[in-house]
Amino acid sequence: MQDVVSLALPFFGLILLGFGAGKLRNLPEAGLSWMNFFVVYLALPALFFRLLSETPFEQLANVSFVAATTFTTYIVFAISFCIGVLATRGNIGESTILGIAGAYSNVGYMGPGLTLAVLGEQATVPTALILAFDNALMFILAPLLMALAGTENDSFLGTLKQIGTRIFTHPFILATIAGVLAAALEFRPPQAVDTLLRYLSNAAAPCALFAMGVSIALRPVGRIPLELPVVLAIKLVLHPVLIFLLLSFLGGFDPSWVATAVLMSCLPPATNVFVIAQQYGTYVQRASSFVLIGTAISIVTVTFFIWAITTGLLPT
Repeated sequence: MQDVVSLALPFFGLILLGFGAGKLRNLPEAGLSWMNFFVVYLALPALFFRLLSETPFEQLANVSFVAATTFTTYIVFAISFCIGVLATRGNIGESTILGIAGAYSNVGYMGPGLTLAVLGEQATVPTALILAFDNALMFILAPLLMALAGTENDSFLGTLKQIGTRIFTHPFILATIAGVLAAALEFRPPQAVDTLLRYLSNAAAPCALFAMGVSIALRPVGRIPLELPVVLAIKLVLHPVLIFLLLSFLGGFDPSWVATAVLMSCLPPATNVFVIAQQYGTYVQRASSFVLIGTAISIVTVTFFIWAITTGLLPT
């Protein structure tokens, strides 16, 4: 248990420090823009590119792993969406936000820091694959369903263009593609560039976690909807359990990949849940409740899954 606490405490400690800083200083949210830019466009992409480019290419072409994890994320989204339909009496826009809250883990800000801390660099490839394809899935589902709900004013072709733009211009996905290509071509950057990438990579996790804590502190918390406990139970418990069961049933995966998938899926709802809700003007304040309360509860649930993995309770 001491080892588990040693892994979980620094991870959540950085989030709590950021949360405390955001509450104590009461700084405007606009002040976070440069920190978020550094994390999203520089530090995390550098981390993924550097580690993926150093990975043998044959390890990257694991279609069955990508299909299993992305399919499970979609199933969890569908379950949460259906709960949303019942809870909101058929409101497609609000149900979409609930689906995203129940399926979209905080894979960007929290994922790499957690999986690399618990499992080491062997978690790099599955972390990057899950991050890239889960992001792509949400970039597809959100605008399509919002268009169906009537909150998206673009034409069908405009919506498809928006989806393609979001997928193929997202820095995480671009870094993943570049890293895979570098691995395939066995490309190694010059020493000076590699050193710069290492500096950026080392800053990725602490800056991301601290910035996330500040972001949560600055988000308005609206009323807590009745459907919140059910959707959070799906996100924090059902999602990782389904991932584990499916990967175990299919078999043939490296234990560290299964453990990585479980850790990535047990993370709380991404802060992007609030951003997407705000973008479409749907379920905005309640979405912030999912992020804040989900992150708080995940201190317990994520620590449990770390313990289950490190003690062998989950036989990966």
